[in-house]
Amino acid sequence: MNAAERVLALCDLDLLLELARESELSGKLGRAGFALAGVSALERERARVLHGLDRRWANTYERCLGRYGRGVTLVRERVCQGCFVTLPTCAAPPFGEAELHLCESCGRLLYWR
Repeated sequence: MNAAERVLALCDLDLLLELARESELSGKLGRAGFALAGVSALERERARVLHGLDRRWANTYERCLGRYGRGVTLVRERVCQGCFVTLPTCAAPPFGEAELHLCESCGRLLYWR
């Protein structure tokens, strides 16, 4: 698993943890057929994924999570969906390559789509 995949997995785990900690939402998801693992199992998996991530990206992710509420933001048509600034073409990763990048405007971790 490369760094970009680890960061996306970390983001997914954080979203699941957020849902699992809210008892009302957790109950609704359970009734709809989506069984969430216990909070402790999700936290262990989050720690495992975080441990395998390069320290630079882990610190940046944690900073973005604390500051913006989400660790990663999407880029659509060269526009950061966090701050809505159009990014230069040279900021995009090569076609078919998933790399981690930071928004030049807000500092968020970017997921290019």
